[in-house]
Amino acid sequence: MGKREAIAAFVDQPGGLIKALHRLQDQSGHNFLSPQDIELAAEVFDLPTASVWGTATFYSLFSMTPRGRHVIRVCESAPCHVVGSLNILSELEKHLGVQVGETTKDGCFTLEVASCLGVCGVAPAMMIDENIHGNLTPQSLAKILAGYA
Repeated sequence: MGKREAIAAFVDQPGGLIKALHRLQDQSGHNFLSPQDIELAAEVFDLPTASVWGTATFYSLFSMTPRGRHVIRVCESAPCHVVGSLNILSELEKHLGVQVGETTKDGCFTLEVASCLGVCGVAPAMMIDENIHGNLTPQSLAKILAGYA
């Protein structure tokens, strides 16, 4: 099934454009939306390209640049910050050899930050793809990452 067919099913659904953009990003192979993907969605949904571009750039789960196979988002909310999210972020940067916004040389991980993951009860927390990991310690990170490598 081609990209056009994969997103055409979402045209008449509530939130269809966002669902289509997720599908395109998932199919990209590099976890991002290309300019061609944006143009295709605009054509299929009969929308101005600028409207689709605005939607895609508004939501943090979409990226316009290639990312790793797995995206790590470390929560920066006040509750996570108070219990050590900066230590977690620093340890991830050391372990992965990248800074926030960068992708590992092997293309496995991209490191990002998030304003809030909504899981304050298990702070500090991070999200890898759609999976939440909480009650993090610097020592727990290597085991968690090994499950994705």
